[in-house]
Amino acid sequence: MPWRGLTLKVSERGSRAWRLKTPHYIDLPDIYLTGCGPLAFMLNFRPSLARTLAPMKHAAIKKCLFPAAGYGTRFLPATKSMPKEMLPIVNKPLIQYGVEEALDAGISGMGVVTGRGKRAIEDHFDINYELEHQIAGSDKEAYLREIRRIMQDAVFSYTRQIEMKGLGHAILTGETLIGDQPFAVLLADDLCYNPGQGVLSQMVKLYQYYRCSIVAVEEVPPQETHKYGVVAGAEIAPGILRVDTMVEKPKPEEAPSNLAIIGRYILTPDIFDILRATPPGRGGELQITDALMTQAQQSQVLAYKFKGRRFDCGSVPGFMQAAEFFYKNVYQE
Repeated sequence: MPWRGLTLKVSERGSRAWRLKTPHYIDLPDIYLTGCGPLAFMLNFRPSLARTLAPMKHAAIKKCLFPAAGYGTRFLPATKSMPKEMLPIVNKPLIQYGVEEALDAGISGMGVVTGRGKRAIEDHFDINYELEHQIAGSDKEAYLREIRRIMQDAVFSYTRQIEMKGLGHAILTGETLIGDQPFAVLLADDLCYNPGQGVLSQMVKLYQYYRCSIVAVEEVPPQETHKYGVVAGAEIAPGILRVDTMVEKPKPEEAPSNLAIIGRYILTPDIFDILRATPPGRGGELQITDALMTQAQQSQVLAYKFKGRRFDCGSVPGFMQAAEFFYKNVYQE
């Protein structure tokens, strides 16, 4: 049974105390009651839980990291000179859909981890003076309305990933853009659609309650688990699991479940230190799933069965399904 929404005075033996006035999820196996009063509970708990609770000085998610240094080999030869994140779904590139989802979640700081041949991403979110001049005053100017709003509402920063060493390495490379605060991670080739409240908005709301790392998951056919990081755990609320197992691309017979992680994360800043201490995993790459498993053992990680539909635009069939769906249901000329 968890304690939620209480004012807790919590302390680790031999250490100072913290008074927390915001709701935190604390599972009773992690703590034991040593005394209580009308307004405060004196609790002792594992040192790992102390580290989790101590730095909770940032409440809102203000920054979103976009790992965008991958080669997009499944779309060759198109991606030989064009970033896969710039492939258009109808009239907008994939990464613009992701930025719009982040803005809708109240996030204005966009950090993009790029690589060689990705300059088009920076140019897309910048002013093209020649184009602006050519269409000024014409009805075609309306086509730029959405991108102008993005450039006005969002702040973009960029860094380069010199070597492709896995998603965990890309996130660690983005530390310079994030700093010491919780943040979102969005993979643009996972295109999500949910009218009313996007997936990232759902997760930010969840973070405000639980204040821990969260991964978005969905059920996939068992024969496809080898394509994803797969999680398992105990359900603590409808659609929310406390992760106790996380495996990167397991064989179907070795998968702990069919709940696959998709390209939406909320991460607490201690993930950077964990990534630095994580050895290379599957494929010799630094896997974010390995780091999150360590974090789950030290404190807590949640898996969230999001509301909405997700398209795997990193594959040609998924990309074509997304283009057809968005043309029929979302696009407005």
